[in-house]
Amino acid sequence: MQGRPTSRITIPSWAWEREHTAEFLRRRDVQALFQFVRQYGGASQMAISAATGLSQGRVSEILNGRKTVTAFEVYERIAEGISMPDTPRMLFGLAPRSPGAFTGHESAAPSAVPSLPAQRSPGPGEVSKVRRREFVGLAGTALFQATGGSMLDMDEIAAALTRYAGAGRSTARAATSLRELAQRAHSAKVGYQACHYTTVAKQLPELLRNLDDAATGVDGDDVAQVHALRAEAYHVAASLLLKCEERGLSYLAADRSMRAAEDSENPAVVGASARAFTRALMRERHYKAATELATSTAERVDSAMDEPTPESLSVYGSLLLSGAVSAAKREDRDQALNLFDEAGDAGERLGGDFNYQWTAFGPTNVLLHRVSAAVELGDAGSAIDYARQVQLDNIKVMERRVTLFIDAARAYQQWGKTEHAYHALRNAEEMASEELTTRPVVHQLINDIRTRASGHLYGNVSELAERVGA
Repeated sequence: MQGRPTSRITIPSWAWEREHTAEFLRRRDVQALFQFVRQYGGASQMAISAATGLSQGRVSEILNGRKTVTAFEVYERIAEGISMPDTPRMLFGLAPRSPGAFTGHESAAPSAVPSLPAQRSPGPGEVSKVRRREFVGLAGTALFQATGGSMLDMDEIAAALTRYAGAGRSTARAATSLRELAQRAHSAKVGYQACHYTTVAKQLPELLRNLDDAATGVDGDDVAQVHALRAEAYHVAASLLLKCEERGLSYLAADRSMRAAEDSENPAVVGASARAFTRALMRERHYKAATELATSTAERVDSAMDEPTPESLSVYGSLLLSGAVSAAKREDRDQALNLFDEAGDAGERLGGDFNYQWTAFGPTNVLLHRVSAAVELGDAGSAIDYARQVQLDNIKVMERRVTLFIDAARAYQQWGKTEHAYHALRNAEEMASEELTTRPVVHQLINDIRTRASGHLYGNVSELAERVGA
């Protein structure tokens, strides 16, 4: 019988740094990990059982190769029980425990806000050898298959994220291809917002490598532009990785986006990248840190402009929406409602629904986020009421439109209206099937709906599950 972890195991830091350790962590080989724990932590099967909450019989079966681990929460519990450090956690496909890890602002407190650097952060060629080794150790990490998994192969993106910038670059080409890089970055963002995730996943690795190389081969006015493009491309990578539940790498991509944004010295770019980092924090349930990062960056964007531009106002409002959803996730209704009201005011000031700085911000987007927050608060009725107020023709970005139907499906499922939940997902599938095939969290939703379905509905949901690989 599965229990709760009751004790922890301590392993010397040098043991985690061995290359052999990195190899089995990349493979997520729990059998090898338990053998490692026994060798370097001096832990018996009983001690591993107590630390991880697994039964002693299950531990024995894993050690003998008769059982494997596939559930994400078990990976998390094992890492927690053996006090796995942040770098090995990322090798293992988990996000670091500290929100500030790998941002240069690490804090022992899980709720600490990863502050934005006041000074220009080091350029790609100035990254320390220690950090380079930490990042390079992630190369080759594959996408975690949580609930049937995503159909996207993330190995190439992982390799691009963990590559040392500047390796093998051509200064002449980097200096003359900035316009081409801008077009490719634009294409990646357009593709992401259109839910063409397979295409974007294939575009990103080379784009990230080329942009990192270009950052070391330009000067003058081009420096700020190339860093803004890097921030945008890494933002796309972080967003795609978050959808695919690749938690460790999404955290790393969000960190890279924020660093590049700081180097661009453009407040609107910084704010846009902070949105990605906020989502990464939310994914790890660091809701307080996510809310504080979103609101403090929104204030920073607002105070940086004497008069708000459409871009800065859109970023400002989008950050408030991120903060509102994060506040809802930590069940702080008052803060969530206040932030929604502030974002609503920003939407009214903007005067409509636009896609400045790739935010898709406006009054409609405020309403879409109210739907998401109501679902997070378990208020299914309010979520559906908000959803019914949305004018679909006002949603120009397909990714946002499909997300609305997925949120509606979640609300209907909470409400016990299983058939309505199924039809909402069918609408989402017809609009952008990759939103369903790519996202493990949607797979889980489909399987939850199937457990409540019966008769013809059960057959329909089963067919949907088969089509999307749930």
